[in-house]
Amino acid sequence: MSKRRIPQTTRRMLLEDPQRLSDGAGGYSESWAPLGVVWAALQAQSGRTSGQEGASLSLQRYRVTLRARPMGRQSRPRPGQRLRMGQRLFRIDAVSEADPEARYLICQCIEELAP
Repeated sequence: MSKRRIPQTTRRMLLEDPQRLSDGAGGYSESWAPLGVVWAALQAQSGRTSGQEGASLSLQRYRVTLRARPMGRQSRPRPGQRLRMGQRLFRIDAVSEADPEARYLICQCIEELAP
């Protein structure tokens, strides 16, 4: 049996969930509620530039690996949430199990940067 490489989860990140708050006028505003700290391995992947509303935006894709959480737990990341590392924000696009034993999760994330 071959040994699997254990991810070096040395990056402290905060898992956040979007919350819609009524503005009292029929609309809403969005805020982010912290769900807890996770330790992760961060690996840069492809990046590109996108023009949105007349501004240039750098989109960098990352593979974020972290210890698995049980299905249904609030602390298990899901698409639509984000990870925060200081001022850096990583939008979670997809989550999958990294290994057959389901010990780790892989989050496909995008970091948006305005140049």
